[in-house]
Amino acid sequence: MMRSERLQFDNVKLDGKYSFQYIKDSVFENCDFNTKDAFWHARDVVIKNCTIRGEYLAWYCENVTFENCTIIGTQPLCYCRKLKLNNCRMIDTDLAFEKSDVEATVTTRVISIKNPLSGTITVPEVGEIIMDDANAAGRVIVKGKGKCA
Repeated sequence: MMRSERLQFDNVKLDGKYSFQYIKDSVFENCDFNTKDAFWHARDVVIKNCTIRGEYLAWYCENVTFENCTIIGTQPLCYCRKLKLNNCRMIDTDLAFEKSDVEATVTTRVISIKNPLSGTITVPEVGEIIMDDANAAGRVIVKGKGKCA
């Protein structure tokens, strides 16, 4: 599906690497993906009620929205523009949101969040917030018992 446009997936299970790279104008609902490097450079994509397992999810994407999704794996959602997460779970995720422009509401603990470029990330708990880049101006709001920056 590399470089595809106007994809519509509903209730699809996929095991594979490098899924949906450089896609545009697509919608995924009720899917279960076990993949690596999925949605890299994706643009204008909505992903609803899906479970996505794998590392390096959606790097360099633009105008991608995850709604009611479960995201599992290391270093998700980095270098993104106009990224949105609404009511998503993040399991075993570390170094998330690096250099991303993001508006996110996460319902679970995140291991670590690193240098969000802009926007706001709301989480109930976070293990570590790494802000060692002078250009990282994103806010992390913790509405639970974890750290806040």
